Amino acid sequence: MTTHASLPRRAAAELIGTAGLLVVVIGSGIQAAELSRDTGVALIANSLASAIGLGLIITLFGPLSGAHLNPVVTLTSWWGRRTGGEGLAGRDALVYTASQIAGAIGGAVLAEAMFGRTPGAFSTQVRDGGHLLIGEVVATAGLVLVIQGLGRIGRPRLIPPAVAAYIAAAIWFTSSGSFANPAGTIGRSFSDSFAGIAPQSLPGFVTAQLLGGALGLVLAAMLYGRAQRVATVVATGVGNPEQVAGNSPADPAYEAVS
Repeated sequence: MTTHASLPRRAAAELIGTAGLLVVVIGSGIQAAELSRDTGVALIANSLASAIGLGLIITLFGPLSGAHLNPVVTLTSWWGRRTGGEGLAGRDALVYTASQIAGAIGGAVLAEAMFGRTPGAFSTQVRDGGHLLIGEVVATAGLVLVIQGLGRIGRPRLIPPAVAAYIAAAIWFTSSGSFANPAGTIGRSFSDSFAGIAPQSLPGFVTAQLLGGALGLVLAAMLYGRAQRVATVVATGVGNPEQVAGNSPADPAYEAVS
C-alpha cells in the first residue's frame, strides 16, 4: 500500500524518474555505439536497456507519482479528470510537466558527462520527413492505448511490464524509433549521440507526439468506453498515492520513452 505523497514529493519523483530514464536511454546508446559499429546491434542493445530501465523506473516511482515521466501521459491524466474520471488537477499537471522536462535535460547532461563527453552539446542528428512524424504519431498513440486500455479493464498491475515491452517493440516497428515523449525528446536534443535529435527537429516530433496522444485517447474511448473512477490502488500499490487518500488523483498511468 502506498502513502499519501505531497505535490513536491511527486514532482521530485517525476524529475528523478525522468532523469534516470534519459540516463538509461542515452547512456546505453553511447555505450552501444562505442562497442559496435553495427547499427542493428547497437539498436538491439539500446532498446533492451531502455525497456528494462523503463520497467524498473516505473515500478520504483509508480507508487509515488504514478511514474508518468512523459507530458503526454500527464495530459491524458489531466483530461481524464476533466471528463469525470481519475486524473491530475491542472496545477499538478503543469508541475509534473515542468519536472519531466527539467529531469530529461538533467539526465541527458549527466549521461554525456558520465561518458567523458561535453555536457550540454546539442545534437546534430536531424530527424525530419513526414514518414518519421507518422511513426511518432503511431508510437505515441500505441503507448497511450496500452496505458489507458489496461487501466480501463482493471489491470493496472500489468502497466509497467506492458509499457516496457511496448517501447522495446516500438523502437523497432516505427520509422522514428519511438521517442513518444515530448520531455524525453527535448532532453535528447542535449546529447550529440546515437540517441540524440537535433533541436530543429523538435517542433515536428513534439507536435506528432501530442497528436498521437489525442489519437490514443480516442481509440481507448472507442474500444473501452469512458474512463471510470476505480479504487484499485490500495490493492495494487500503483498509481498516484492521492487515490489512497481519496483526493484528486493521477490515474494509474505510466509512461515510456525510448
